[in-house]
Amino acid sequence: MLNKIDLTDSLERIPVKIFSSSKEGSAFVAGQVAAIIREKEAAGLPCVIGLATGSSPKTLYTELVRMHREEGLSFKNVVTFNLDQYYPMEKDALQSYHYFMRKNLFEQTDIDPRNYHLPDGMIPKDQVKEHSREYERQIEAAGGLDLQILGIGVNGHIGFNEPGSGIYTRTRLITLDNSTRMANSYEFGNMTEVPRMAITMGISTILKAKKIILMAWGQNKAPIIKKAVEEDDTEDVPASLLQNHDDCTFVIDTPAAAELTRFKSPWLTGECEWTTAIVRRAVINLALKLKKPVLSLTNNDYNDNGLSDLLVEKGDAYEINLEVYYMLRDSITGWPGGKPNADDSRHPERNTPFPKKVILFSPHPDDDIISMGGTFMRLHDQGHEVHVAYQTSGNIAVTDEFVTRFIDFAVGFEKMFAIDDTRSRHILAEATAFLKTKKSSEKDTADIRQIKGLIRRCEARATCKYVGLTEEQIHFQNLPFYETGTIEKNPMGEADIVQTMELIRSIQPQQIYCAGDFADPHGTHKVCFDVVLEALRRLRAENLPWMNDCWLWLYKGAWQEWDIAEIEMAIPMSPDQVVKKRNGIFIHQSQKDSVPFQGSDSREFWQRAEERNADTARRYAQLGLTQYAAMEAFVRWKY
Repeated sequence: MLNKIDLTDSLERIPVKIFSSSKEGSAFVAGQVAAIIREKEAAGLPCVIGLATGSSPKTLYTELVRMHREEGLSFKNVVTFNLDQYYPMEKDALQSYHYFMRKNLFEQTDIDPRNYHLPDGMIPKDQVKEHSREYERQIEAAGGLDLQILGIGVNGHIGFNEPGSGIYTRTRLITLDNSTRMANSYEFGNMTEVPRMAITMGISTILKAKKIILMAWGQNKAPIIKKAVEEDDTEDVPASLLQNHDDCTFVIDTPAAAELTRFKSPWLTGECEWTTAIVRRAVINLALKLKKPVLSLTNNDYNDNGLSDLLVEKGDAYEINLEVYYMLRDSITGWPGGKPNADDSRHPERNTPFPKKVILFSPHPDDDIISMGGTFMRLHDQGHEVHVAYQTSGNIAVTDEFVTRFIDFAVGFEKMFAIDDTRSRHILAEATAFLKTKKSSEKDTADIRQIKGLIRRCEARATCKYVGLTEEQIHFQNLPFYETGTIEKNPMGEADIVQTMELIRSIQPQQIYCAGDFADPHGTHKVCFDVVLEALRRLRAENLPWMNDCWLWLYKGAWQEWDIAEIEMAIPMSPDQVVKKRNGIFIHQSQKDSVPFQGSDSREFWQRAEERNADTARRYAQLGLTQYAAMEAFVRWKY
């Protein structure tokens, strides 16, 4: 008998290792790094490693530091060369990769400061070419790179080799693609502050490394991972040129693997177990690809598009079409809290109890109205007791200019009404003086962070009152993990979990809504989700009777939307409801016009939400369902 061959990765041209989380993936990569360091050390040779910066390698460096402290991993024989550096950029600026590497790795290990090298972001421009040539010579003199660590940009760049970079390029000064600057704007707070140029190793320099590991985390990286791994190599996707290397591995998490054929269309890679979820995805993708309603798909459509096995398994296309059509139809409801006195056997939510107690967790002070504003209002209008928990202050997303405007108002208010408050005047004067001389490398004072947090709280409170909530239904958690004063946040802590448990315990909800969108640039949504999930797990372990009736629904935020095949509850919106939601978003004036931390999307948040909701409605209509103006979508999380 012939052995069965696993063909699940047959379309992938670069080996891919997939882990359930970035932490697990980083631990694997750290093990690879440590093995090479120890192997070279045993041979009495230096270990030369090319290092990356950005969000992807942070967890790797955390694990390497842990291994140094707890397992005796020494970096004394390690020589490093970083991929790139912004230009111009001072070494000690908060956004400098010199600063990043010192903070995250170098100063926490025993590496010799003479052994780490980064491009100089302040070298005179007429000396950059020679500086770049010298960087190449230093790498060669060290014996070449034993290992190169890479991340990947959403446009496929590696290092700062933007689309169009040739396979023979070497270290050089390059103009950054606008999408890269937008994606990295979260490090600066303002797009105009992001440098337009950088010094980067070239593709040729990278490909000379003996071993390459590329890391990618999160669903926003999924489309470019598929292009780099499964499609032809092209300079338009620089990471795809890694297909030409003999020892390159992509290490990614499950969300980043979502677009790979083995997950997106597993029936194309070999035998497939036709679960309900897989059938649904296959039929929906087929209908969207052919631009046909689900009920119009034919046997020929299935056979011509790699789904003949599904026909063999399930029978005629007509029966399969009906099964999927009913799934889509039953996901649509105007009653997100359940419809009273109705048969709920096919409804996404229970009709009892009615009304329900609901907690809507909002990572930032505007995610509630942006992500599920229509559902938020409908829950309240239908009589449910809706509580909103704003998990963080959101203070870093308020511009200094906006603070200045409010300080001017406060000063003018005191003068107008002859209010004599010495403490207040002192705080405002100090804040004004700081902002006038603030440098890009400085973080805000505690007073300014409080002012920024107050601005966002006032906007959030006004939004809740616009919906109709009372003061008792508004909760500002200000979770401690967020309050670092910088873009980089602390990990989830015990205080965050305990505080969230206390809130849930005090309300005893039957429904919780939580952000399931982990593509926000600085990771706040993911930490906030982890806090809620851990709180729920602990509460369930207490065997509290009401916890058995508490359902968790996830919404997507300003960054992504659910795949149509994943949606379990879709809330339709009328044109008037769309306008009402838009007006609710407009209350957050500090987030309008100039969007801080907008990532790679230049649209304002209200535009993103509106277009995303309209697109969800269009897709449902394309599949043969009723055409609505917009839809908000949710997936139930079984915890």
